[in-house]
Amino acid sequence: MSGILKSIGLLSTALTLLACAGAGKDFVRPSTDSFKLGQTTYSQVIQQMGEPKTTGESLHNDKTVKHVIYSYANVSGEPLEQGVNSYRGLTFFFYNDTLVGKQFISSFKVDNSNFDETKIGRIEKGRTTRTEVIELMGVPTASFIPPMVKEPAVEAIGYTYQAIRGGLFSGLKPNMKSLRISLDGNGVVSDLDYTTSGNK
Repeated sequence: MSGILKSIGLLSTALTLLACAGAGKDFVRPSTDSFKLGQTTYSQVIQQMGEPKTTGESLHNDKTVKHVIYSYANVSGEPLEQGVNSYRGLTFFFYNDTLVGKQFISSFKVDNSNFDETKIGRIEKGRTTRTEVIELMGVPTASFIPPMVKEPAVEAIGYTYQAIRGGLFSGLKPNMKSLRISLDGNGVVSDLDYTTSGNK
């Protein structure tokens, strides 16, 4: 899962910098079916979303993957938590110009990506299904297919939330939690990885 964890860092870094500046073009999170992994092309995403704020490339399982990041911050927006900077970010990942991953993070109250980490212990490798994970954790805010996930897994879904406190003069204090769940060909959990960083 190291490649996916690297992808989390891409958006996390972009949002931390954005939270300090308070900028970017606002956007609405696309519906789950708007962009389909393995089908949607790079040009189709750009056509619907517009030009991204950030672009780049990263290595995932020895494959070069292109990524584009859309991000927005508003100091007057209503955050989920008091004292947290309001921002949202969306990253798309492409291999051979085909969508292979997408990840959304928001601290806005209206579309926040927070999740209940106390429920993670109820997810069992080799037993819990994709449907059961979603019933337990809610609709995923991230999804990936190879080469973003390492075979024999065929898909990974995930949840990420980041709270950034502070400002330009006081210093930014990001706190992030992220859950990534790999699924086998039968839609059963094959692996899971929960990480946290920063301090409130």
